[in-house]
Amino acid sequence: MIKEKENDIRHQDTVCVNESVLTHQWYHNLKYLAAGIIFGIIFVKAEVISWFRIQEMFRLQSFHMYGIIGSAVLVGMISVWLIKKFKIKTMYGEPITLTPKTFNKGQIYGGLIFGFGWAITGACPGPLFAQIGTGALAVSVTLLSAIAGTWVYGYFRDKLPH
Repeated sequence: MIKEKENDIRHQDTVCVNESVLTHQWYHNLKYLAAGIIFGIIFVKAEVISWFRIQEMFRLQSFHMYGIIGSAVLVGMISVWLIKKFKIKTMYGEPITLTPKTFNKGQIYGGLIFGFGWAITGACPGPLFAQIGTGALAVSVTLLSAIAGTWVYGYFRDKLPH
């Protein structure tokens, strides 16, 4: 019974409940490209992509990265609160559904593996492309490793305890 419920919950994660049924022309995606470029420029200017800043954070030598991460979490919390309070819809009028998530110990293990990888490589998946864009081509190895890790997880997901 519990195993069946677990499988149902796991299959629910793979389906995006907010998936749009609208179809658009290819050029509608250019807004995401523009947003990504702007986001990358902000990462570079804020030194979020700096290996040195990331190492400072993990050595507890500077508040810089903690301030950036903390402000992002605060903006996210306020945004989710506003979406729920005012029942904000997407720009196309579709409802936004926020489903509650249940905690499991795999999140601790995954977070530790993610953090260790971040500390060792000095690169979080978010700024990888910005780092490569600034000419730090050695980060390509980190990008390929992240892709390989994602593939390995996807391959073994059904065999892992969740």
